[in-house]
Parts: sequence; C-alpha cells; structure tokens
Amino acid sequence: MRLFTGIDLPAGIADQLTDLIARLKPHGHVRWSRVENLHITTKFIGEWPEERLPELKAALGAVTGGGVIPITLKGLGWFPNPHAPRIFWVAVEGGEALRGLAAATEAALEPLGIAREARRYTPHLTLARVEAGSELGPLRRAVAQLPLVEAGSFLGADFHLYESRQGAGGSIYTKLHTVAL
Repeated sequence: MRLFTGIDLPAGIADQLTDLIARLKPHGHVRWSRVENLHITTKFIGEWPEERLPELKAALGAVTGGGVIPITLKGLGWFPNPHAPRIFWVAVEGGEALRGLAAATEAALEPLGIAREARRYTPHLTLARVEAGSELGPLRRAVAQLPLVEAGSFLGADFHLYESRQGAGGSIYTKLHTVAL
C-alpha cells in the first residue's frame, strides 16, 4: 500500500480551485491534478504492508495537533524553482500549527521505521506536474496576468490517512483513517 497523511479541502475551496484550473488549463500542457485529489500533505509514508495498518493507525491516533488549524490558500509557485519546475502549486499558509502537525506526525511514525523528511516542510497544493521539456511560456504568461490568487481560508479540524493507487485516469486516493485535531 502506498500511503500518506493530509488535510482535506472543503467543497467551497475545491470549487474555487476548479475554476482556477479551468482558466489555466488551456495555457499549459502539464499533468493537471484532479480537484477531488487536492489535499495538503502532512507526511508522505510510502509503501506500507497492509498487515501493519492497525499499528500505523494507532500511531496516528496518538498525534495531537493542538486543535483546529487556520489555513489560507494564497499565491502560486513552482518547485523546485521557477527555472526548472517539476510542480506547479498553490501556497498554503498554516503557520506554526500546520508545521507542528507535520512534525508531530513525523515523530509519531519514526518509531515504526518511517524515516523523517530530509527537506523542510513546505505545505502546498499540487495543481500540476511538469514533464521535462514542457513548453511553459503560455502558462507562465497566463499566471503573470492573474491578480494574486486567493483560493480561500478554512479551519482544518482533522487529518486523514490516505491510500494512493494508480488508476487509468491518474492516482485514486482513498481515506483509510481520520484523526480529529
């Protein structure tokens, strides 16, 4: 099983992101994310044996996030950088509370043998994946003409353990477990 943890988006925010993607899609030949798959990843777990799923759920149940997390989606960007991007994203502002949830998740899962991330936690929503050699000029121009993108704010009240499976039209995410904050 390929697993990760993340915070789901409320319907109103998903609708705004649907509109944003629809406006930008004609300008970029990239692999656009399906809006129903958009989430804020808090920890990528990777491959995990199904028979150890109860152990993983128990560890996640012990994560304390300190209550609901105020989250704002504002701004667009490129990873790892704008000159050679692999990811086109919406910035996620969640402050110390969101960073704390990611750190607590890392700490809870490390005793199970799940390695900590080497990179600093940078919350974002992946709008599209960029293939090497993609022509990005039209998309960059379309993005530059947009006002500052503000896709909304919400309170993250829980996070989920997701399974990611490859399907004919891309990845399919299934919620396996929910933890209230």
